[in-house]
Amino acid sequence: MPLGELPDYPWDQMAPFAVRARAHPGGIVDLSIGSPVDPTPGPVREALAEATDAHSYPLTVGTPGLRSAIVAWFARRRGVGGLSEENVLPTIGSKEFVAWLPFMLGLGEGDVVVHPEAAYPTYEMGARIAGADALAADDPASWPDNTRLVWVNSPGNPDGRVLDHVQLRRAVERARELGAVIAGDECYAELGWDGRWASEPVPSILDHRVTGGDLTGVLAAYSLSKQSNLAGYRAAFAAGDPALIARLVTVRKHAGMIVPAPVQAAMVAALGDDEHVAAQKALYAARRAALRPALERAGLRIDRSEAGLYLWATEGRDAWETIAALADRGILAGPGPFYGDHFPQHVRFSLTASDERIDAAVARLDADGLR
Repeated sequence: MPLGELPDYPWDQMAPFAVRARAHPGGIVDLSIGSPVDPTPGPVREALAEATDAHSYPLTVGTPGLRSAIVAWFARRRGVGGLSEENVLPTIGSKEFVAWLPFMLGLGEGDVVVHPEAAYPTYEMGARIAGADALAADDPASWPDNTRLVWVNSPGNPDGRVLDHVQLRRAVERARELGAVIAGDECYAELGWDGRWASEPVPSILDHRVTGGDLTGVLAAYSLSKQSNLAGYRAAFAAGDPALIARLVTVRKHAGMIVPAPVQAAMVAALGDDEHVAAQKALYAARRAALRPALERAGLRIDRSEAGLYLWATEGRDAWETIAALADRGILAGPGPFYGDHFPQHVRFSLTASDERIDAAVARLDADGLR
């Protein structure tokens, strides 16, 4: 069926609140979208610069060096061994992969794409682009028989929820009962904070404890935007079932969906350097340690948020009222209704602001509260 009309981009609704926030004498503190503000690591930029003589067409599947780097990264950082170059694929950021995966898998009318109840909006948009139906449902037992793709997101955006091995295994088993592909969006996996995730790696859906060593029907997506401040590079990758990867490669070859060669070189540098990832996590940890108690002192309750790049909070009143109160204090956040119908009273705060801007937000919250 032809592509139907899509809704307006939700963030356009934030324009008047951004105007109010910018009118604050101390300027705006933008904790809304979550775009990185810290510098791209020097070795990554150097690798990009050295690869700018890119006169030949790049490889859709990625250079051998990039594919090897992705395989090695999964083994070293995610505890996923046994992958080969046939299991991985670079993508032009992770959002395009999320948006186009239902279409690339051949889904259409009558098919269901399941996604979390607190969800990144692009899961639903991907279903719409393919002409399929989207369903927000966290309980695998509730997934209908015509489910053909399941998205799980751990750590979650917006809520920072982490699924452990048992929960992921249950999701994979249910997807296989239904004959559905299951894809794990793991873009915030390096950012564990609370409880066991302060010291234990966030599990991957590709972990053998989840899949039983069988990757059939299972994919994972990861982005370097947050861990390496590469949002402007559009640098990400997928991994998993080699048959599914081969199908995606074929579609992408025909469509010209190729990561530029200099970006592929930069990705190799980023994937091979753990030091800058630890340094970036330390920056986010300090910002989180300052912002979270200030939000709580202002009367917000922090829910979930045990990992990831955001604090998921509520005052117990309509989210838009909280957004307005924050804007009057020069602070911009993300309204819960952007992430589904289940959280009309929640707001999302990003940690992607400079130390100075985080300190400004803390000072304003402590001085004025929200009521």
